[in-house]
Amino acid sequence: MEDTAKRQLSPYRAFTNEEWATLRADTPMTLTKDELDQIKSLNDPISMDEVEEIYLPLSRLLSYYVEFAKGLNIATQQFLGTDEPKTPFIIGIAGSVSVGKSTTSRLLRTLLSRWPASPKVDLVTTDGFLLPNAVLEAEGLMGRKGFPESYDRTALIEFLTDIKAGKRNVQAPIYSHFYYDVMPDQHVVIDQPDILIFEGLNVLQTGLLPKDGKEIPFVSDFFDFSIYIDADEDRLHRWYMERFKRLRETAFRDPGSYFHRYSMIEEDEALRIADNLWTSINLVNLRENIFPTRPRADLVLRKEEGHKIKTVLLRKL
Repeated sequence: MEDTAKRQLSPYRAFTNEEWATLRADTPMTLTKDELDQIKSLNDPISMDEVEEIYLPLSRLLSYYVEFAKGLNIATQQFLGTDEPKTPFIIGIAGSVSVGKSTTSRLLRTLLSRWPASPKVDLVTTDGFLLPNAVLEAEGLMGRKGFPESYDRTALIEFLTDIKAGKRNVQAPIYSHFYYDVMPDQHVVIDQPDILIFEGLNVLQTGLLPKDGKEIPFVSDFFDFSIYIDADEDRLHRWYMERFKRLRETAFRDPGSYFHRYSMIEEDEALRIADNLWTSINLVNLRENIFPTRPRADLVLRKEEGHKIKTVLLRKL
């Protein structure tokens, strides 16, 4: 009785992965295994079966949302008597470090771009909008990298404002995980996409609302649909440590890597440092800023052991 009442009060409809898979209908598979291997991130063992069960139904759902938004935009312009540039449909993807946001983002970009209408789909991450390391160090924020205050929030809002306004050739800064810093004078150009996927740790975060009622736009104000990728803390911690070990054996071995020093010390010491980084930075950010935004998402993908998505929560209309 209590579980039934909770389900009725929840703003979400809950689906098991098996139930969600039936919603694929006749959505075609447009991805090969080789392409999936190129898309997935290190230590994210996504399978073709999961693409069929989870992501093809999600692609179908998003196609309905995009078409509805396009129709609403046309109707609004007719009502106002305006003729403005097309308004991109923006999808926000949030979640913890090591949960698999990058894989989901790249996979959706590929699937959505292969709809029959061949829409133009671009992907931007919030990493590029982090303040440069020199600024973070000067302001004592290197230990808060990834927290809301470590981003150039003005640049974030200006970028999304220009995208939503249909402006051409909007620049987004580039971040290098190899150098662990924003790359000076390097940008990716976003030119009037039909769909923009915007991925980051805190994209659903709002912060404190002003008591004086002044308008303060948040990143999520620009989203037409939002996805939160969810997992228990202990799994996230384990995935973070596993990824760190893999990177220590690969990318960190390059002398040019910011984290090269971790490949030069004993494994036990390196893992002790990684565990402290998780506990003192990533876990704190998750608890204070990321996880509290989960109820704001339109869709929640709930991961369990082995990065397998077992539950899908879709917000009720």
